[in-house]
Amino acid sequence: MEVNASLKFIRVTPRKAMLIADLVRGKGINEALGILKFSRRKRVAGYLTKLLKSAVANADQHGRIDVDTLYIKKLEVGKGPTLKRFRPRAMGRAFGIKKKTCHIFVSLAER
Repeated sequence: MEVNASLKFIRVTPRKAMLIADLVRGKGINEALGILKFSRRKRVAGYLTKLLKSAVANADQHGRIDVDTLYIKKLEVGKGPTLKRFRPRAMGRAFGIKKKTCHIFVSLAER
């Protein structure tokens, strides 16, 4: 049985989130949480930790699933909408800034 959770509109670029997602994809829950705890990109790891804990809580709500045997079956990082901002530059010009967002979707299953 699968359990899903998603986190949307995170103010992190999809590329940076993908780097951390590749580290934990296919791992068991306890192992993945341990990897995220000591990863260098703390901000993305914090979001992913929160998402995995939410998915485990969803599994616990179902009651028929043993939480200790869960692993990350699918972990997708998608591109979200881009916030477009402008910064004033010299001689009356403007410089565009693109603040990227991403959506993360996780699916857990039993081994």
